[in-house]
Amino acid sequence: MDLYEAVADLPVTIENERRTRHRADTTSGFERVTTEIALSGRGETGRGEDVTYETADHEAFADAPAVGIEGEWTVDSLSDRLAEIDLFETKPPEREGFRAYRRWAYESAALDLALRQADADLASVLDRALDPARFVVSTRLGDPPSADRVARLLETDPDLEFKLDPTPDWTADLVETLVETDAVRVLDLKGWYEGTDVDVPADPELYDRVLEAFPAAVVEDAAFTDDTHDRLAGAAERLSFDYPVTDLESLRSLPVDPGWCNVKPSRFGSIRSLFETVEYCRGNGIRCYGGGQFELGVGRGQIQVLASLLYPDGPNDVAPRAFNDPDASPPYPTSPIAIDDLEGFRRQR
Repeated sequence: MDLYEAVADLPVTIENERRTRHRADTTSGFERVTTEIALSGRGETGRGEDVTYETADHEAFADAPAVGIEGEWTVDSLSDRLAEIDLFETKPPEREGFRAYRRWAYESAALDLALRQADADLASVLDRALDPARFVVSTRLGDPPSADRVARLLETDPDLEFKLDPTPDWTADLVETLVETDAVRVLDLKGWYEGTDVDVPADPELYDRVLEAFPAAVVEDAAFTDDTHDRLAGAAERLSFDYPVTDLESLRSLPVDPGWCNVKPSRFGSIRSLFETVEYCRGNGIRCYGGGQFELGVGRGQIQVLASLLYPDGPNDVAPRAFNDPDASPPYPTSPIAIDDLEGFRRQR
């Protein structure tokens, strides 16, 4: 039985829906807003989190009517119904990709509810062990960039590993300092983003610098241009993709067969799409690791659960929320994360 078959026929009864907005500052210098979805029925409640990035979309969602999914479903039939519903009925999303984010919130809440109504959890239904999940700390290096935060975190825990975002203003001294830490596991070039605050246009010199200085690191979202194509094609086993991977077809359509895939569940929208893509990766030698999106509620625990079940040894960008909280102080949680509090499809802590 494949992953989706294990959950597709789980029955789920939905009697009502509630929404709760979360808001918090982040170590990346912006205020994060998310909306938690709570679906209830038969005395149980399942939860998911809408990680849409624009605050205006959450504000419009707060005033929108319930989407009208009360009734008797299976996980699969509800997914089919959600595909037909405009979840941004009162206001189009600021970005089309946010439609998948909101659908994932409902699908993950429904899966959580179905498991609870069945008195089960995701590990038992998938018949997979909850292995300790390794994580990396994703952090920006400031403006101008420096290794100060990396150094401070390593002082508290020398075993920490990092996911960093190289930019053309990384100096040779900074690169040397980071190399000496031997703690950088993923370098996100953000070459596929367009029209966002984190865009980094393809820079052949930067790509050469990163590939040479960090020969063991995974290189994520490098953009293929006339100037970068040849050097990247020769390093395909080190390449990973995140932003362009929204379903199995998008993964198959990449300019190379990558060695890695950053799995962000919300990008896929549906449980079926997520699970079939992970299984394709497993069957085709593509290693996976989980990706985070500054979740403030149950979503963070859910991506940790998926990492634990499906890719525990990857450089998972699922670090506990303390690492994104500007008010947090040591001691911080240590890697790997032991998942020993699973109920349904969420952690209880």
